[in-house]
Amino acid sequence: MTFLLRGPAFLVLLCSGPALYAQSTPLPPVARDTIRAHALDTLKVSGRADDLIGVARSASEGRIGAVDLQLRPITREGELLETVPGVIVTQHSGEGKANQYFVRGFNLDHGTDFQTRLEGMPLNLPTHGHGQGYTDLNFLIPEFIDYLDYKLGVYHTDVGDFGSAGGAEFHLKSKLDGSFANVGYGQNGLARLALGGSTTLGGGDLMAGLEGKEYDGPWHLPERVRKFSGLARYTWGSMASQFSLLGMGYHNQWNSNDQIPLRAVNGGLISRFGQLDSTDGGASRRFSLSGSYRHLGERSTQLVQLFAIYSDLTLFSDFTYFLDNPIRGDQFSQTDHRVILGGNATHTEAVHALGVEHTLKLGFQTRADIINGLGLYRTQQRQRFSTVRLDDVRETGSGVYVEAESHWLPQLRSVVGVRADGYTFDVSSDNSANSGRRTAGIVSPKASLVFTPTSATEIYVSGGFGFHSNDARGATITVDPATGDRVAPVDPLVRSRGGEVGLRLAPIDGLRSTFSSWMLRLDSELLFSGDAGITQPAAASRRRGVTFANFYRPDPRLSLDADVSFAHAEFVGVNAGNTHIPGALENVIAGGVTFSPRGEGIFSSVRLRHFGSYPLLDDNSLRAVASNLVNADVGYRLRSGTRIQVTMLNVLNGVADDIQYAYSSRLRGETSDGVDDVHFHPAEPRQLRLSIDWRM
Repeated sequence: MTFLLRGPAFLVLLCSGPALYAQSTPLPPVARDTIRAHALDTLKVSGRADDLIGVARSASEGRIGAVDLQLRPITREGELLETVPGVIVTQHSGEGKANQYFVRGFNLDHGTDFQTRLEGMPLNLPTHGHGQGYTDLNFLIPEFIDYLDYKLGVYHTDVGDFGSAGGAEFHLKSKLDGSFANVGYGQNGLARLALGGSTTLGGGDLMAGLEGKEYDGPWHLPERVRKFSGLARYTWGSMASQFSLLGMGYHNQWNSNDQIPLRAVNGGLISRFGQLDSTDGGASRRFSLSGSYRHLGERSTQLVQLFAIYSDLTLFSDFTYFLDNPIRGDQFSQTDHRVILGGNATHTEAVHALGVEHTLKLGFQTRADIINGLGLYRTQQRQRFSTVRLDDVRETGSGVYVEAESHWLPQLRSVVGVRADGYTFDVSSDNSANSGRRTAGIVSPKASLVFTPTSATEIYVSGGFGFHSNDARGATITVDPATGDRVAPVDPLVRSRGGEVGLRLAPIDGLRSTFSSWMLRLDSELLFSGDAGITQPAAASRRRGVTFANFYRPDPRLSLDADVSFAHAEFVGVNAGNTHIPGALENVIAGGVTFSPRGEGIFSSVRLRHFGSYPLLDDNSLRAVASNLVNADVGYRLRSGTRIQVTMLNVLNGVADDIQYAYSSRLRGETSDGVDDVHFHPAEPRQLRLSIDWRM
């Protein structure tokens, strides 16, 4: 791993590989004019790298290393994002579908307002068949993830669309220390096999791996998840220039156990793990090819990333049962088939001006989504009997940003930047009244002021503007495809504004704490619509809250973490009694203890997650029930590196819900207007899993 001396007091990561932020001692005045690139020995992050004093631009950013990611007992791959303070990851349907995400007072649905990337590739899908910003992380293979960077808030110029609440980026390893084979087995039909290895080839490193997984779950209708993932990466180059090619593939199919009405359970019609429509389910595929080039010069660095992605989804869902169609039922199908082409480029350079050191960064990001067969159909037992709408969409989005970080005094620096984004939306609909083309642009300034009174304390004041794009079909619609009523199109881009005051502390060796008080305002909220299975624009909103995150490593073998996040969200410009935002999470408490010796011996981890209550209706007359889940790992690592591990999920066997909604639905025999009720998806009960990981 290589670093470039950047300014009088700091080292900044420039090349890929195991990652660690670091500090240097101040340079003398003469040395400041003769800064050169230096190669350092490889440094490896084993867990959470929170000692970012002198490097971070805000209180709400950090990096999570591979060990901390892999030593977490998890139910699903998306829960790796729960290493980000205040993030909750759940599911309201089948395990092959994108997760449900919560952070900073948002119910993000499947990803709106939280930008997620992998090695520069965008994972949020705009104008998606199921939900705006749809983010499916099921294709990830945890053994190949090197680290995760996160940034909360709208203060970062490299975070554009879907980044109002913040963003995160997964980085993969470029090579493995050796080959591995991981075999897993557990209750509810779990079987998993993951393989991987690295070799030297043609002056570079070739890494490859695959994963196969089957899972039925605790449901009366077995989910029959059948997932296959694979990747291959080739990396070559010198200390100054590095190239990488990455290919990935994924296929999954499953039966869905969607959210169910509480009255059906209380009345004995079904159990908590039952289902009302046995034919719900889906299938998904993703294939990608990406490449990157990174160059380290004497006073500058360049990074270029290119990617091509193919993804498709076919989904069958039923949330209202017989409310719309008392004969055939309300099942519907959503389809999405797309190709994404795009790339990113950044140039970073150290300059001396006005008597101080500055780091200038210029970046460009672009993507084109070519979406065919974007469909919504009425179905019965997965057989289509009518088409609600069918569209082809061409959506392009490009952003350019410039940023300057200036070290005015040894204790004072500023980060000032601006981002400009432009979009085109071209919709070809089966109803010509809903076809059309729109363009939109938005400019987003951002700034942070950082004060470092001591080597163990840093204070941040950050503010900025962000945005999210709306579904292209909503930007050109004039006729409701279901009712034929005239409707008004929505704004293609929705502005967000935010600010934060934060503090980062390192009071004793091994302890890292951050505190942030933040606020955010959106010009238009997106809410989940149960009968259509989509999100719809609503009134403007504002959020405010505090986050307190702590990580302590008193011993190289032992780590403790505890994160607390509180938020309040409300509509703006509505009746005083209807200001609460349904689904807006209000509090999260997460913590854990991990014991992991470097060599042979016992290792273990236990984690608690408190998923707080939140309003289900805008008048706050009905609220979700809070839940607590405890997961634990224990295992033994042999001298050879082979690891035997037992995982227990939901240790206390708590009766909890992954998600709760309030809306109207109709069961057979009920009135035609339906019944208002709570609909929920239960968390899975206690279960055991065993895995053996061979290292060769």
